[in-house]
Amino acid sequence: MDDAAALPLDVETKVIERPGDHKEELRLWLRLLSCKVLIENEIRRKLRDNYDITLPRFDLMAQLDKAPGGMKLGELSQRLMVSNGNITGLVDRLVSQGLLDRQPSPTDRRTQLVKLTAEGRRAFRAMAAAHENWIADLFCDLSKNEQETLMRLLGKAKNSARKALG
Repeated sequence: MDDAAALPLDVETKVIERPGDHKEELRLWLRLLSCKVLIENEIRRKLRDNYDITLPRFDLMAQLDKAPGGMKLGELSQRLMVSNGNITGLVDRLVSQGLLDRQPSPTDRRTQLVKLTAEGRRAFRAMAAAHENWIADLFCDLSKNEQETLMRLLGKAKNSARKALG
């Protein structure tokens, strides 16, 4: 189990106040992290239980579904923000399951191009439809207005973080 998955769901309530601390910002960060862990763990469980697939494999297939002509391994690595070695392992497993096809690039034989097979595309789209419903269920207690407000505020938070990073 990774460290994030071991965090208690109410970790943001354990922030200790100290003069001059940024208590509210820290509580916000911990609340966001708790939500991320809770949701991600449930999606991982549902993908495993219903489709016998991991979230990283699902994410890789999602990228390839958007690129019918296929993608280079390096492109997948950049988009998924993981090492080339991780991508190779994921691709190997999906190829062995008949969900991906891997061939040398027609423009550069040193580069491999991967794409979903017809079976892979069918399997992914079934998983993606279920995934969409699972996400909707997880946010069902938020009204459309609340969802829009949360999206706007999270967008603002994302821009604030980017600005702080320079």
